[in-house]
Amino acid sequence: MNFDEYCQQKAAPPGSSTYYALRQAPAASQPRLTALFALRREFEETVKEVSDPAIGRTKLAWWQNELAALAAGTPTHPVSKALAASLPDARAEYPALQALLSGFEMDLDQARYLDYPNLRRYVQAVGGTFAALVARAASTEAPADGSQGPGWSAPLGEALLLAQLVVETGNDARHGRIYIPIDEMQRFNLTAADLINRKYSDAFTELMRFQTKRARDALQTAFVAVPASERRSQRALLAQGALASALLDEIERDGYHVLHQRIALTPIRKLWIAWRAK
Repeated sequence: MNFDEYCQQKAAPPGSSTYYALRQAPAASQPRLTALFALRREFEETVKEVSDPAIGRTKLAWWQNELAALAAGTPTHPVSKALAASLPDARAEYPALQALLSGFEMDLDQARYLDYPNLRRYVQAVGGTFAALVARAASTEAPADGSQGPGWSAPLGEALLLAQLVVETGNDARHGRIYIPIDEMQRFNLTAADLINRKYSDAFTELMRFQTKRARDALQTAFVAVPASERRSQRALLAQGALASALLDEIERDGYHVLHQRIALTPIRKLWIAWRAK
């Protein structure tokens, strides 16, 4: 298996939302976008699929060294090899890649957030940073200087992550992570135990309606901010936004039953929604 095939299987297996989103990107940018999504998946697995935080930190330290090797032109991992081969200037992106890794490291430091401003620090560090990386890799206008992405990209990435947190509410709770701010849980008279024990109630429905509205509003605001001149090159991110919005609608129709299952769209719907995203 070559590194491009590895990245495809890691980030975008057939039938996944990412698979259909990446297929909307111009062919020339698909390899580097797929490699970036694969890197994000590697980081996510490192912090969320290990039971021992010490092991997670050891793996993150390894990735820190691997990012430095990527910047130096001596990567060893299939994903970083793919990035070295496809990014116009991997060294220039090193600070942003480091920032993304640091964002995921927050998952090893805390599993609860006091209020939304605290949660937003995580959302910005992970969602915003990643979308800026993707936007730069796909853009025909923004320079790949590693310092910032197009102004619209970080808000769209934050909105995408907020939507993902709604979808993954139950799965995250079962793994000891709750991304709903504590003060909002208290406002709706819910506890962490209610989520972990999959306790549905009218209060839970209202809480999830609030979380879903915030994510949907953020998606709608970010979606319209993408300039017309960039919409063709940024179709992967736009498709992700359209898919996330449709999934939030599906969750709402299902009554927010996200604690015991992961609600998903069918592959045919994903294909249609991603294709129509503009």
